[in-house]
Parts: sequence; C-alpha cells; structure tokens
Amino acid sequence: MKSAISIAALCAALMFSASMPTMAYAADKPTLAFVVNGASDFWKAAEAGVKKAQAELPDYNLELKYPEQSSVAIQQRLMDDLVTAGVKGIMVSAVDPKTSTDGLNKIASETALFTTDSDAPQTNRIAYIGSSNVDAGKQAAEIAKKAMPNGGKCLGFVGLLGADNAKERIQGMKDGLAGTKIELVDVRGDDIDQTRAKKNVEDALVASPDVNCMVGFYSYNTPRIYEALRDAGKLGQITVVGFDDDPITLGGVKEGTVAATVVQQPFEWAYQGMKMMAAYLKGDKSSIPDNKLLIIKTVIVGKDDVDAYAANLKKMAGN
Repeated sequence: MKSAISIAALCAALMFSASMPTMAYAADKPTLAFVVNGASDFWKAAEAGVKKAQAELPDYNLELKYPEQSSVAIQQRLMDDLVTAGVKGIMVSAVDPKTSTDGLNKIASETALFTTDSDAPQTNRIAYIGSSNVDAGKQAAEIAKKAMPNGGKCLGFVGLLGADNAKERIQGMKDGLAGTKIELVDVRGDDIDQTRAKKNVEDALVASPDVNCMVGFYSYNTPRIYEALRDAGKLGQITVVGFDDDPITLGGVKEGTVAATVVQQPFEWAYQGMKMMAAYLKGDKSSIPDNKLLIIKTVIVGKDDVDAYAANLKKMAGN
C-alpha cells in the first residue's frame, strides 16, 4: 500500500488543481470520473483500482476527482464542471444524498450516473457499487461484543452524520448490539475535518468519563481516536472499534490497542465500477443487478489477520 500522504498537502494540491480551467475531453476517447466525498487517504485504494481499470480500458480516459472541501455545493459544482467538459459517466460518493436529490438527478439527466460508498437510491442513478453499510455496522457490533463481554457504553465518531453510509453503519451497529449490555450512546460528526475529528475525541474524554468504548465510523476517525487516547495516556484502557484500513488503524490492531476493524474494498469499487460504466456506455447492461445494487462484502480484520491483509493491500497498489 502506498505511504499515507499529508492531508494538508493533499488539500493544498487539490485547491491548486481546482483553480485550473476545466478542459474539454476528447470526444473520441470517453472520460469516466470517480468523484469522492472529501480528502482522505481512504481513497488511495480507489485510485489504485482506477489505475488497474485504466490498463484494461485503453479506449477510455479514467479519472478520480477530489472536491476541494467535503460540501454538497462544492461536490455538485465539480460534477457540473465534469459534465460541461464532456465526461460520459460519473461514479460518486455523495456527500449528503438526502439533500442532493435534485442535483444528482440533474447529473443523471446529462450523463451516466452511478453511486458508490454512500448510495442515493431515491435518485435516477443507474446502480450502486459498494458495501452494505448496515452489514458493516453489524460487524462493528460483533467486534464490540467480543471485546466487551461485560458490557459498556460506546461513543461513535463520523465525518458526515447526514450521509447514508454513516446512518446505515450506525443503525447496523445499534441493531447488532440490541439485547446486549453494550450501548452506542451517541455519535459525533466532524464534516471530514481532521482537526475537529481529534478534538471531538478529546472533548469526549473530558465530558464522558463513563464511556469505555469508541467507534471510528469513517476511515480517519479511528486514527484520530488512537492519537487522542495516546496523547491522554489512555490507549488500552478504552475499547476501540475501527472501520477501514488506515495504517494507524492497522498498527493499533496489530499492537492490540484497537480491538479490530471492519474493512471495505474501495479498490474493487473503483475497478469493477469503472468497468461496469464502460460496459454500460457500450450498451452492455448485463453487469447491472436487477436490484441495482452490487455489494462488495466487508470483512473484519483482527490481530491475527493484519500482516496478510497489509501484504495484499501492497500487492493491489502495485508495491
């Protein structure tokens, strides 16, 4: 897996690139775009998936695009610019699907629209490819139950409280904890602001001393939990349930300070999604499921699984 890059440096680069004029794409080589919901190292695996798909789709130009900020308006503007430039298909992780129906339908009327990561089933999107976030939440509950047989209180942290992926993971975890002595008492949002994400944890350590479990629902939340607990000298004293495969998260799993993590497969979302879009544009709809959902399973990575999982990540990234 490629080394994690500085979020600050990434954001600076994105702001610079966003200031450049949008170029029209060549009509003889259709462009397909994968649009993410914000700057996060989580999407590096998707970049690798796009790269692999590009090698198999030489007649297409494939791109992964980051909005300058995690904002509905900014993401919509990015997609509008892509459509104006002639992009033939967009796969998007919508920042807030519930408030973006009109905007997403506008894009769907102008190009082939697919969703990933956070679905927008109420729109005219062609299909969703990604995780079952409800199932992922239930897996998080399994981690908590195994790590906390005597029960406890969990506090969750997430980027976008309004996004379907967040709501579904939270509900899935609550469903999985039903009837146990473990409770998910609250979830704090940070709007994909790394500094705020860590501060949310720091504030919780002071305001909620009875909490003995913390859940990082987005890829960067678990690393910020880890850092806040480390700085407070409380690593190992509070159960940490993770999502995704940030190097800090995997390191915590390996050393035992993170109970386990639920990992998704953004590499497969991008790789399979780009190929699906390309086939669809050629008139081949055979890869579109009848229910318009292509679910890529999530898995739990525990201490005994970390080394093999990390090795596979490096292999997928071409390292």
